[in-house]
Amino acid sequence: MKFSIDKQDLYTVFKLEEEKLDSPLSPDLKSELVSLQAQGTQNLILNLSATKYADSSGLSALLTGNRAYTENGGAFILSEITPFVDKLLTISQLNNVLTILATDEAAKDLILANSPEEEGE
Repeated sequence: MKFSIDKQDLYTVFKLEEEKLDSPLSPDLKSELVSLQAQGTQNLILNLSATKYADSSGLSALLTGNRAYTENGGAFILSEITPFVDKLLTISQLNNVLTILATDEAAKDLILANSPEEEGE
């Protein structure tokens, strides 16, 4: 699975660099998302700009990530989703469950707006 990670103090941007989010890839994505959360990442932005196709296994991976972060008081945000993935999330009504924003910057702004200010700043 190809991806890049940009870790910041308050969030991590995980950019999936795969065209398909399907059954062969989904277990690896679930594992990476849960592993990052276990390592202390509280807020995750999952950039899906390269992902042009997803199936039910892919949706399951997204729900697993959402649950891992939100159950622990964090944020799980999808960003830069492609039209096919957007349509799939809408048809499955997961657009009502998942936080979806147009850009990484919008996701970062949402996380920063909801984070308490650091001591001493």
